Amino acid sequence: MRKRKVPALLLLAAVFFLTACGGKSGDPNHTVLTIMGRSSDLEKSYMTSIFEQYEKASGNSLDVISFKDDEFEERASEEFRTGNVPDLFLHFHNTDLNRFNVSANFYYMNDESWVSDLTDGSRAYCTDKEGNLLGLPFWENSISGCYYNKTLLDSLGLKPASSQAEFDVLCQVLADTGYTPICWPAKDCTWMFQFGLDPVFADNPELLEQLNRQEISYSDIPAVTDMAQWVADAAAKGWFGSDFLETGWSDISPLLGSGGAVMTFIWDTWFYTDFSGDNNYSVDDFALMPVFMNTADEGTYEGGNLNMMMVNKNSGQLDAALDFLSFCASGEHYNTAFDGISTLNCFKGQTTNIQSPMVTNAAESIKAHERVSTAASRIIGYSADDVASAFGDLLRGKTDAAGCVRLMDDYRIEDSEKQNTTEQ
Repeated sequence: MRKRKVPALLLLAAVFFLTACGGKSGDPNHTVLTIMGRSSDLEKSYMTSIFEQYEKASGNSLDVISFKDDEFEERASEEFRTGNVPDLFLHFHNTDLNRFNVSANFYYMNDESWVSDLTDGSRAYCTDKEGNLLGLPFWENSISGCYYNKTLLDSLGLKPASSQAEFDVLCQVLADTGYTPICWPAKDCTWMFQFGLDPVFADNPELLEQLNRQEISYSDIPAVTDMAQWVADAAAKGWFGSDFLETGWSDISPLLGSGGAVMTFIWDTWFYTDFSGDNNYSVDDFALMPVFMNTADEGTYEGGNLNMMMVNKNSGQLDAALDFLSFCASGEHYNTAFDGISTLNCFKGQTTNIQSPMVTNAAESIKAHERVSTAASRIIGYSADDVASAFGDLLRGKTDAAGCVRLMDDYRIEDSEKQNTTEQ
């Protein structure tokens, strides 16, 4: 769905004649910049904060173009194909970015004044293999894992798991006791699968290279089929509950907050930006253990993925778009936006963000089992939507684990050929 967000709505009433890619109103001092991204991304509190700060300080407006998360890649790709390229574009540095012809459409940020304020990790995430900085990493630098209701587990005399076998026993005991062990938002969420795939390829870089050279397929890697079988078995045993196929992004908070589900695979910042404390349990009732999906016996955590603010280098408002990024990269402004948000630093001058006790209490485990995000960012042709589609067929009984993996391969190869990025 394409929609505009408050507060830009009121300001945009006077500029109804703008084109899809932005323009200026009748006031020569008033600029309207278009910014495109996923609905859930653009609604984050730190994003709406920086938008409001910019509009108030500059007198300019932002025309926010958002698409539903599960439609974003296709809808945004179509906008680009038809020439409706926004002034500013939010995207992660993953293989889906190849849909948007980066070199032809986006301005490299190598020489911007704010580059020196980026932490080494955030700058590296946004840098391509040629060394070009693709965008401003204005996002949460979070830790993904299995977040669980420690209060509920304690009340049942249960402990978090430290191995796949322990995790499977924990899930079965919870199910037998009448609880839904895992909130699995299959309706419109797609990130869970990359957590399971990360250790397969992060721990074996040569395997990743062979896959990207099309020398092997997912079907040749037993761990990938093992993961698919685990997901199918978990669903069949009731570990995801009865309504997981109709459970989506907006359902995670009420399910966890009410105790309707005990665990979910997500990231710490979500608890400070999207989790409602109006239910039985608050953020203080939760703790962190690794994700277990039958690909790493001792589990895994995923390091941060960062949404980048990228600039259309062909925009008629290139200077204004770059000025907007400079505004966002100012310590005064990003510290206001991230005040009280649980995240590791993206900027060296970040001081108002906090570190979640869930993460600090699990620091030793994270140090031992964290992997860099690998599947979504380094497998050529990887599409989270495609992987979720293949697993959707598996979870609806349309195919088995081996068939799911074959579909993953088909989608991956097709996407890599479309993107023309397959390594030779």
